[in-house]
Amino acid sequence: MHHLITWIEEKLLQVNLVNTMDQADGFSRLGYTKEEQASQEQFRCIAKELGLQTHQDAAGNQWALWKVDDSASWIATGSHLDTVYNGGGYDGAAGVVASLAAVKLLKEASFQPKKNIAVIAFACEEAARFHVSTIGSKAICGILDKTKHASLEDNNGITLREAFANCGLDWELLHEARLEDHQLEQFVELHIEQASKLEKSGKELGIVRAIAQPTRLRITTVGKTNHTGTTPMEERQDALVAIAPIITFIEEATVDIIAQQQVPLVATVSTIQNSPNAISMIPGEVVLGVDIRSTRLQEKHELVKRITDYARSIEKDRPVTITIETLVDDEPTQLDSSIQAKLTHICEKIGLSSLPLDSGAGHDVMNLAKRWPCGLLFIPCRDGVSHHPSEHADSEDLLKGTRVLAEYLRETTGNNSLSLE
Repeated sequence: MHHLITWIEEKLLQVNLVNTMDQADGFSRLGYTKEEQASQEQFRCIAKELGLQTHQDAAGNQWALWKVDDSASWIATGSHLDTVYNGGGYDGAAGVVASLAAVKLLKEASFQPKKNIAVIAFACEEAARFHVSTIGSKAICGILDKTKHASLEDNNGITLREAFANCGLDWELLHEARLEDHQLEQFVELHIEQASKLEKSGKELGIVRAIAQPTRLRITTVGKTNHTGTTPMEERQDALVAIAPIITFIEEATVDIIAQQQVPLVATVSTIQNSPNAISMIPGEVVLGVDIRSTRLQEKHELVKRITDYARSIEKDRPVTITIETLVDDEPTQLDSSIQAKLTHICEKIGLSSLPLDSGAGHDVMNLAKRWPCGLLFIPCRDGVSHHPSEHADSEDLLKGTRVLAEYLRETTGNNSLSLE
């Protein structure tokens, strides 16, 4: 299948709009920009070369369709083409190209599906521009709040509504992107792992069981601002000194829960706002932002309880008040077990090793999984690096993922006798 590897490499360059994947500054192809639109145009060109029908929906998602029967259901695959600032060229794009390559493989084998096949390039998966992720797939699922999100602004003050208009889209027609239940039967996404478990294990592909979702806290500690030179140590109400131990506590408590429960759990104190933040003034208010993620809600809530109890103990020992607000408490996404079993079986059948995994990062598939049976397939990425110019996935691994996608589409769309070897 050397010709297919060459094709994958060429098309990966094409959707990334470059002549080489080695880009010192990476890729900055944000959602609803001319750069994303240019990549989407290349997606449409490749799809048409494969004989697929293309269209753009009301949210800017790109569809490449292998339609065989107007009354038949759709089996879909795909990913996204936008990036973060100075990101890599494989996050999202690898899944889109592999999905198109799977269709190419099927067509070269003279496969005739009995169900319709769709390849989707979702719009604006990354939160880099508007600080909200997976906008295109949320619209497909009907879970994007049109009123709430219209006024979201990027770093240049451009609202999401305005960005839509700049791309020739009408924000008021966003609801038309929503699919009815009967319009989609299943969806499988291929993505780079964005971690190093596959690489370290020596396994070739990852079969994802669940996608972690965030619980986010805002911890506000209020003491009293005073003069650093004249206030005796025993009279201080230093908010920063009071809250500082909680940073270490959160790390230690997370590690302890992992050891006890043997579940994936991560927690990060990722933002600190210190007020008044002046060299000659005692901190009077400190606000911490905490991001907690797991594929199990129970462990996230256990950590929040421990944090809360520890905060109460600080209040008893120091003259400060601490409030904890829950900003987000999303339930983890469990992926379809029957699709996991099918992907695992396909790997075994074609001689590829696989590893059950959980995803710490969000993906478009997590939205579709709220309404339809869905699966997620990981390929390794070098050193686990992602969202960085050095992000890289080997062409051989892309081919392996392509073969699994092709076999999944073949089995799911109703022809069990064709060989893709």
